[in-house]
Amino acid sequence: MTLDITLVTEGTYPHSYGGVSVWCDQLVRGMPEHSFQVRALTTTGTEPVVWDLPGHVTSEPIPMWGPPNGRPSSRGRHASPGGRRAVRNLLPSSRLWLPSSPRGRHASPGGRQVSRSDARRFERLCRGFLHAILTPSDPVSSQGSSPRNVPEAEVFQRILRGLFEYGQTADLSAALRTEAPVRWLMDAWNARAAEFDRIGTRPTVHDALTAIDLLEHLLRPLQGPPPRADLTHAVSNGIPILPGLAAKWTYGTPLCLTEHGIYLRERYIGMRRTPYAWPVKSVLLGFIRLLCCVGYRTADLLTPCNLYNQRWEARCGADPDSMETVYNGVDPARFPAAGAEPAAPTISWAGRVDPIKDLETLIRAFALVREEVPDARLRLFGGTPTGCERYHARCEALAEDLGVAGHTTFEGRIDDVHDAYAAGTVVALSSISEGFPYTLIEAMTCGRVTVATDVGGVREAVADTGLVVPPRSPREMADACLRLLGDEVSRRRLGHAARDRALELFTVDRAVDTFRGIYTDLTTPGAERRPASEARLA
Repeated sequence: MTLDITLVTEGTYPHSYGGVSVWCDQLVRGMPEHSFQVRALTTTGTEPVVWDLPGHVTSEPIPMWGPPNGRPSSRGRHASPGGRRAVRNLLPSSRLWLPSSPRGRHASPGGRQVSRSDARRFERLCRGFLHAILTPSDPVSSQGSSPRNVPEAEVFQRILRGLFEYGQTADLSAALRTEAPVRWLMDAWNARAAEFDRIGTRPTVHDALTAIDLLEHLLRPLQGPPPRADLTHAVSNGIPILPGLAAKWTYGTPLCLTEHGIYLRERYIGMRRTPYAWPVKSVLLGFIRLLCCVGYRTADLLTPCNLYNQRWEARCGADPDSMETVYNGVDPARFPAAGAEPAAPTISWAGRVDPIKDLETLIRAFALVREEVPDARLRLFGGTPTGCERYHARCEALAEDLGVAGHTTFEGRIDDVHDAYAAGTVVALSSISEGFPYTLIEAMTCGRVTVATDVGGVREAVADTGLVVPPRSPREMADACLRLLGDEVSRRRLGHAARDRALELFTVDRAVDTFRGIYTDLTTPGAERRPASEARLA
């Protein structure tokens, strides 16, 4: 049976490299019998496609930070929330304001004024939306939801659907860019003045302008026609589920949701680095929290890439019976045994230079290693994504400050990542958040011993074939590296065991075959799903 599948990505395939992009490319190449349309959430929609797409795969960007609906603007593009231009581009002078019309009315897609009834409908939806995301949830119970959390998600889904349906006949972006939503948000904040007084802050009009502008961008996937296919597969929770929800509401399209990292958790971590005031952060996190809850409750099947993610999803309200863990896999032909170790004791690392990878901890650990192994080297392989240039510079400065710059090399992106693993006596992973990292299972397939932080599915992957240490602990990471650098017998024994484990459990064929069966089950009327306890762990 040939299927048309919509694959929804965000900031990854086919416009950038990284673990999630590798996973997407493996998936589509492994199923040439199906047609895939990638709906890629991007910054401006003009980003180049960096992957060579096979003939049965097409790609259509969904720009999130250009002018709304692709309309040209003389004001310049907006930066993403984490970009260096974020604050400047969200100042009132740079906003693409539409003139306010009487009673908050605004233009429809054809340029005509919407009716008064539609304007009142939008006000009800927008006020309900803002009330929902500003209302704190009850603590989640061990069963995954509190008595109030369940209807909360259902109500929010109805509001989202109302906004989507409104956007099919009127211009949702234009409605959000009038002055009325800013006033409604200020009204909602003023009604919660006591809450803000307790934390010693008060929202400003600038905060409201910023928050509404960001929400307009984040809701753009609800504007325009939904994808039409046999199945929608969202490669993340959060914003990427919006096209899948729209397709389900319109056509009844089944929705599969895969999380490599826990979207909500990573947004909370990432929000600490943004320049926004607390009232703005509370709006964004409230929206993401409810949206993720809707994703967990609405998807026909959740396919977390590890059991750690599965526990998080259940804790956030997902039904355990609607989950099937599918481990990532690698192609053994691309990752043969690495062979001889380098002449100098070397710690290698592969990935993107990004704060979530916590290279600062690795560099600090390496400085401790060099106190006992003066000829040790640290080789860091991988590119620096746009927006992370300052972090890269900070890591270089740290190596200089610690006196290890002469023994630390930033190698940049390489054509064959196998060479990165072969370059190390030990392969390290220092991340503060991961899903089921390719770096780890690729290094294991190469037969290299690993030292990795205990995040995400790391412990599931490594088991007893490597050393696992707490995140953000340079001393413990250094001790683990020293233990392995000084024990050749253990390195070889653990390296062989790691390769055997990876070849048995973490191959790409196993992963793709699992998803092939999932696609068939989800698109076959009346098909009986496998119980979660019988899920195939690919």
